[in-house]
Formats: sequence, C-alpha cells, structure tokens
Amino acid sequence: MESIAALPYPARDRSADLAQFPTGRTRRVPLLAARSPFKTAAERSEEREAKRMAVLEAAVRMFNARGYHQTSLDDVAASLGISKPTIYHYLGNKEQVLVECLTIGMNQLLAAADEARVHHGRGLDRLRAFLTDYAEINMNDFGRCNILTANEALSPDARESIRLRKRRIDATLRELVAEGIADGSVSPCEPKLAALTLASALNGPSRWHRPDGQQSERDIAKKLVDFLTAGLAPR
Repeated sequence: MESIAALPYPARDRSADLAQFPTGRTRRVPLLAARSPFKTAAERSEEREAKRMAVLEAAVRMFNARGYHQTSLDDVAASLGISKPTIYHYLGNKEQVLVECLTIGMNQLLAAADEARVHHGRGLDRLRAFLTDYAEINMNDFGRCNILTANEALSPDARESIRLRKRRIDATLRELVAEGIADGSVSPCEPKLAALTLASALNGPSRWHRPDGQQSERDIAKKLVDFLTAGLAPR
C-alpha cells in the first residue's frame, strides 16, 4: 500500500510565498488572510440594536393605535413574525418595552431643548426653535406615545424616571420664556403659565395629526408656533 507521501499529488508552487532581497536572500511573505465569516463585535452590536428598534417601532405604533392595555407582546411579536421570547431577550417585559418607547420620545425632546439653549438670536428666537421641534417630535410615534399613554400604566420607579424628564422639559420652556422677557423679545408674562399654555397647545396634534395628511409634521409645527408666539411678541 502506497504511503500518502508517495501519492502523485502535484507539488504546491510556493514561489508566491517567497520574496527576493537584493542580496539574494529570501524572506517569507505572509499570505493574505481570508475574510472571516463571523461578524465583528461592532457588527453584532449594530444588528442587535436594529432588531431592538424594529420591536420598539412595532410596539409603539400598536400602543398608540390600540392603547397600552389593549396591546399584548403576542400582538407585537406576530406583527414582526417573531416569538414573544425574542422580545423578552432584546427588551424585557411589556412595561420595559413601554418605558423604552417613552424614553426615546423624552430624549428627543431633551436633545431639542439642548439645541435651543445654544441657538443664536433673542430669547423669542430660541423659544420658537424649541417649540417647533417640540411640536414636530410630538407628532412622531415615540413623541405621541408620551402624550397618549398615561403614566399610571408604569411602575412607581419608571413613572418617576419619566416625570423627571418632563420636569426638565417644562423647566426649559420656562427659562426660554423668561429669557425672552429679559431681553425684550417676549411681552411681560408669567413664565410658568406661558409654558403650560404652550405645551398644552402643542401636545394637541399628537391626537389629531394624520401622518398621511397633505402637510408634513414640520409644516404644521411651524404654523402652530407662528400662531402661539404671535401673542407673546411685544406690541
């Protein structure tokens, strides 16, 4: 029986593995590594986040359309063609899914508040910038969820977390009104009452706005802010 070494396999041409130095000496050149079929840590993280967002987007649309208590995770899972345990794996139970949805909407508003504070111009200009973003955000799915879902649906700890974010947003509104009064771009008024009035008016579109309507969320937001701030400008 022939040994493996004796079998007539063609000899491998290893010349590609070698390089010639000017002196005649040779060195071995490493072969290029094949691309790994396994995903990198960054790719795995990106994929996981995409799946989490897909669940959150499906859930928030159902919460807004049906109500939190009338929506089950089975409904959400079925809409995505996945199992309920998959949702538990990525997000947790139904309350945790809701908290994530509410937090996304709140964080969008807080980011808009931060941008307004560094906005150039008078106090009224900064106030208008924030109010426009505020109204637009409250017409997207995550913003609407904060308006349409009562905090009573949450556990005490989750309720307090959301409430603290809402207080920060209310404080920003008051500060911007007060800054406008101080620089003369806003008529003298009570900042607390003005902030409550503005917020209440701009929460309304979350209930009646239709995403498939003729006007974009941004256009509606700008028009509403024009109406509201006309009464704040000095006469």
